[in-house]
Amino acid sequence: MHGRMIPLVAGLFAIAASPVFVPSPVLAQGNPSADQIIKSLTPTGDVSKQGTRGIRMAPSGDTAPAPSAAAPSAAAPSAAAPFAAAPSASAPPRSISHPTMAAAKPSAAAPAPAPAATAPAVDLTVNFETGSADLTADAMKTLDALGTALSSDALAHYRFRVEGHTDTVGSPAANQALSQRRAKAVVNYIAAKFNIPMDRLVPVGMGEQDLAVKTAAQVPEPKNRRVVVVNLGA
Repeated sequence: MHGRMIPLVAGLFAIAASPVFVPSPVLAQGNPSADQIIKSLTPTGDVSKQGTRGIRMAPSGDTAPAPSAAAPSAAAPSAAAPFAAAPSASAPPRSISHPTMAAAKPSAAAPAPAPAATAPAVDLTVNFETGSADLTADAMKTLDALGTALSSDALAHYRFRVEGHTDTVGSPAANQALSQRRAKAVVNYIAAKFNIPMDRLVPVGMGEQDLAVKTAAQVPEPKNRRVVVVNLGA
């Protein structure tokens, strides 16, 4: 009997001594962490490799295509007139200096101008009470990450536009006013908790403009109820 108890007791001690796995906390709605927000909003960062949800990418410029080599020359003689008179020996050459030919050969080495880069930005899902600008507990967790990022040394000398966005439930005018109140609520929260000067934060209500998911009117799409933070520069 005692011989059977020894392996059982040893097994219990092994289970008790095993490390317990505790999952790391994850921000609500898959929002980025403070470090990801910093990388997304830093102008010198390579935002194309961050994988952060909602980053606005700068389009890459394309070079102009080279002109077709098969284009016929304007000065070439017509194949239908093989017995045309030869040009006089005293006449100037027509191959390079002719204005028609010069206009027909644009430079293939000149690239098209690249489009202007978009300011670094990031989307955050910030939950509010329905029809109000009151922050929920999940919203505060998200804004804590944002406040940590904006008060970091990497971003401390930049200004930011904080855009409030709504879905299409309600009238456009009401949503415009609601989004402005929500943007101000975000700014007030992070400014007070993280000691960020108010002149670094510009709240802007966007209402139903620039929907993340295009919907018809009166559609309660959660992805459209978001906050977009845009780096305005130093």
